[in-house]
Amino acid sequence: MDEDQSSRSLDGTSPTSENSRNDNTGLWSRIKRALGGGRTDETLRESLEGVLDRHAEEEGTAAFRADAKSMMLNLIEFSDLRLDDVMVPRAEIIAIDAASSVSELLDCFLKAGHSRLPIYHDTLDEPLGMIHIKDFLEWLNSNDKRVQEKPRAKKAVPILSLSATDLKTPVSELGIMRELLYVPPSMPAADLLVKMQSTHVHMAVVVDEYGGTDGLATIEDLVEEIVGDIADEHDEKDELITRASDTSWLAEARLEIEDAESVLGLKLLPADEEEEADTLGGLIFHMLGRVPVRGELIKHDSGIEFEIVAADPRRVRRLAIHTKPRKARQPSSTAKPAAKTSEEPSPQVQN
Repeated sequence: MDEDQSSRSLDGTSPTSENSRNDNTGLWSRIKRALGGGRTDETLRESLEGVLDRHAEEEGTAAFRADAKSMMLNLIEFSDLRLDDVMVPRAEIIAIDAASSVSELLDCFLKAGHSRLPIYHDTLDEPLGMIHIKDFLEWLNSNDKRVQEKPRAKKAVPILSLSATDLKTPVSELGIMRELLYVPPSMPAADLLVKMQSTHVHMAVVVDEYGGTDGLATIEDLVEEIVGDIADEHDEKDELITRASDTSWLAEARLEIEDAESVLGLKLLPADEEEEADTLGGLIFHMLGRVPVRGELIKHDSGIEFEIVAADPRRVRRLAIHTKPRKARQPSSTAKPAAKTSEEPSPQVQN
């Protein structure tokens, strides 16, 4: 660090400028006061947002860029998040059995689009580790090379040929499996981020009180809570809700209830039941106390109807939302809130 940078104070001023400006008017001092005690009904996020806006106004400077401001506010909220707030739920985990073949592992990597895949024995409740795509490619390269002489070439050139390796080799015999972290759902997300940085293990299985797999978290999941969604060149835009007609929408069951409420312009869960469900699928399950069947219509107190478009014995996958009642294909279900029941998801990760 050079001398000029090291001589600056935390509020961005240099010692020579402190004589002309009281330190208490600096941004750093304002933030410290906002984060301190004495707040009444204002939340920490609202306090910090107000500080940033007032600082820009009083100093006559341009307001903070929207993306920078959003990250600062997200960082405040991140400190309060637990792993069960950010993890990939068990039903959405993409993993592969250790008994699977190299061919199946390759196919799973291609379909999942992730750089890491968890490996399990029989069920997700027995995770063994993970395989990184780089390790897998190195294994393929070292096992699939054969030497081929090119015409007029002085040296032999190694050629990669998948046919040179037995693609039926079990994943468990590859010798490239890496360790996983095992963490409880109540662990603060910030603590896991620090642990991942120190251990260089970027994937963690979230286990419940009985030792079963509850979900999965990666370092990307944690960072996205601060900086927003991170999409690479291969990520396709995933529309979780689309308009089907003037009076209906088609939505994925994993759509967040808050996002659905924003699109529909109505409240789907009363304030005292907001902790009961996070997604539309969870809302349907909470309303009925069971998993509905395909084609079933469920009436909501707001007047809209949910039509189950796709479901299996364990969960809802896709549904239609009708803002105007329509004739049911099957007898409609008038749902009343029921006690929350756990769903048994299917093994299906995330890198």
